[in-house]
Amino acid sequence: METLIILIFALGYLAITLEHNLKLDKLIPALAMMGILWALVAFGIEGFPNWFDSGAHQLVDGTNGSENFALMDGEHRRHLLEETLLHHLGKTAEILFFLLGAMTIVEIIDYFDGFSTFKNFIKYRSKKKLLWIFAILAFILSAIIDNLTATIVLITILQKIIKDKTTRLWFAGLIIIAANAGGAWSPIGDVTTTMLWIGKKVSAGMLVKYLIIPSLLCMIVPTLIATYLKPFQGDIDLVEDNEGSKSKHGSTMLYLGLGAIVFVPFFKVITHLPPYVGMMLSLSVVGIFAEIYSRSQFSISNVIDGEGDDSHGHHSPVHSSLAKIEMPSVLFFFGILMAVAALESLGLLFLGAESLREIIPNTDVVVMLLGIGSAVVDNVPLVAASMGMFQEPIDSPLWHFVAFSAGTGGSMLIIGSAAGVVAMGMEKIDFFWYFKNIAWLAAVGFIIGSIAFIGMRAIV
Repeated sequence: METLIILIFALGYLAITLEHNLKLDKLIPALAMMGILWALVAFGIEGFPNWFDSGAHQLVDGTNGSENFALMDGEHRRHLLEETLLHHLGKTAEILFFLLGAMTIVEIIDYFDGFSTFKNFIKYRSKKKLLWIFAILAFILSAIIDNLTATIVLITILQKIIKDKTTRLWFAGLIIIAANAGGAWSPIGDVTTTMLWIGKKVSAGMLVKYLIIPSLLCMIVPTLIATYLKPFQGDIDLVEDNEGSKSKHGSTMLYLGLGAIVFVPFFKVITHLPPYVGMMLSLSVVGIFAEIYSRSQFSISNVIDGEGDDSHGHHSPVHSSLAKIEMPSVLFFFGILMAVAALESLGLLFLGAESLREIIPNTDVVVMLLGIGSAVVDNVPLVAASMGMFQEPIDSPLWHFVAFSAGTGGSMLIIGSAAGVVAMGMEKIDFFWYFKNIAWLAAVGFIIGSIAFIGMRAIV
C-alpha cells in the first residue's frame, strides 16, 4: 500500500509540474492527489507499520510515553487517523486564512488604485537607474505584500512607462530575481516562508536576521552585473502617462494596507496568537476605511436619476476585492499541503529523510539541491516535504536555509516561482529566452547568497 501511495503522489506531482503541457490547472491534480492519498490511508490503516505524530514530531512507537502504533487495534488506529487528519486540516487552514486575508488587503489597495502611487518615484530615463529603482522596489514590496503581488504591480507599472518590448523583458527578468530575493527574508514575503513561520519552524525576527544579507546579495549581485550588459545601456523613451490615481484615497489606502500587513508579525509576537488572527484584524481595519472611503465617492445624483453602474460607490470594496482573489491558488495550496501531510502521517518523509542523510551527510548540499529543485517543480510541496523530513527545532539554521533556497532557487527558471509564472503570462516571456538570458544571473545570485548564509552561520 505504501508503494501505491508513493506512486500516486509521484504521478500527481508530475501532473503539477507539466501543467502547461497538459493544459490542466495544477489545482486539479493537487486536489485529486490529496483525496486519493487520504482514501488509501483510510483503506489501509490496519496494515501500516508506522505512524508519525506531527504534534510530537516523532513516530508513534511507544517511546516517550506514547502508545505503540504496531500494537494498536483497528478502532484505535482509525481514531488516530481522524485526530491526525483534523490536526493537519487545522494547520493548513491557518496558512490559507492568512493568505486569504493578505490577498484581500492587496486587492482592496488595488480597488482604490493605490499602487499607482509608485509611478511618482519613476522619473528617470537612464536604464541603469530605472533598473535599480525597479529592483529595490521589488525587493522591498515583495517582503511586504509577497513576491507574486509585487511582480504583478511592478510589471503593470513597467508596461505603462517603457515602450520597447525587448527592454521590458529584460527588466521583467530582473524584477523576478529581486522579488523572489525580497520574499525570502520576510515571513509574509513568500508562501514558503509563511508556511515555515506559521509552522513554527522560524520566527520573524530570526528570519530577518539570518536572511536579510544573503537575500540582499541575491538581489544586488545580479542587478549589478546586469547594469554592465548591453540591454541596460543608454536611455529609454518613457511612455507619457498623465493619468493619476483613479481615487483620491489611493495613497492613503496604500500606506494603510501595507502598514496593516506589516503589523501582523508584531501582533503575533505580542499576543502569541497564530498569525491568521492578526491578519483578520488587519483586514477588518482596512475594510472599515475602505467602506468609509467608498461611501464618500457615492453619487447621490445617480440614485435620484435611477442610474445603475459599476462605479465604486455602488459596490462594497471588500466584496469586490474578495471576488478577485486567486482561489485556484488557495485550493492548490490546500491540496498539496494535505497530500504531503498524508505521506508525513505514514512516517514516509521521516524515514526518507533518514535515508537521505545517510546518502548525503552534508545537509547544506541537500538544502541547495532543494533550491535547485524548486526551479523545476513547485517550491510549495518541496518545503512542505522538508517540514516533514527534518525535525530540527525552531530557528535552526537549517530552516532559514530552506527558506532562502526554496525562495530564491525558483528564479533560475521562469516556471520555477509564482512571480516567474505571472511575469511569463503578463509579458509573454519565452521559456528558452529566459533560460538563455536571465537564468545565469539568478544562479549567480543564488550561489552568492548561499555562500553568504553559510559564512554568516559559521560566524554566528
